[in-house]
Amino acid sequence: MPTAEHGKGLKKRAEQWVKFSLLPPVCAAVIRAVAWSMRWDTRGHEALDGLYREGRNVIFAFWHAQQLMTPIGYRGRGLHVLISRHGDGEIIARIVARFGHEAVRGSSTRGGAGALRALIKLARSGRDLVVTPDGPKGPRHVAKPGVIHLAKATGLPIVPAAIACSKKNSLRAGIATWSHTRFPEASFCMGIRSGSRAKPMKPRSRRLAWSLRRSSIV
Repeated sequence: MPTAEHGKGLKKRAEQWVKFSLLPPVCAAVIRAVAWSMRWDTRGHEALDGLYREGRNVIFAFWHAQQLMTPIGYRGRGLHVLISRHGDGEIIARIVARFGHEAVRGSSTRGGAGALRALIKLARSGRDLVVTPDGPKGPRHVAKPGVIHLAKATGLPIVPAAIACSKKNSLRAGIATWSHTRFPEASFCMGIRSGSRAKPMKPRSRRLAWSLRRSSIV
């Protein structure tokens, strides 16, 4: 007869399979479906396009709650996303991989030094980097100095980015929930360097982008 210990082992393996094998493709499909269901309006990309024309790469800075929407609106040569080493980080890394991007694992508490060295090497090879200045443990929307250290070490400009929806029903992961109104509007906003011009943002989008820019250096 199966023992209680054997039953616990089976349950644990089933949970691991759901988390790491089933959840990532399902989440990736949901992100693609949500992106398809919306009318997207990218704001502030002129300065970024100028950097790409100069052959430069950048550091994108998203708040942690919007990390899973990183692939939306990206038009560069490939992203490397800094993701923590905890269990939820592994799920996020597998979701990001389904969009053709790669993860660099590490955080301020685990593997930070190794992750910083890897990011510097990737930056020198011409890759765009993605970091979440407030990190998984917060405080929410308070930037930590890690992104500044990375910018100094690589010489790359920081591009603050934010995603906002016309609806208020959004999840913590930054994914807009389904609504009765098809094709709600969404904006992908990026920070702009001095002297660059962009179309006016909607108030909601402007507040998100400005709150991130205040805590970062472009």
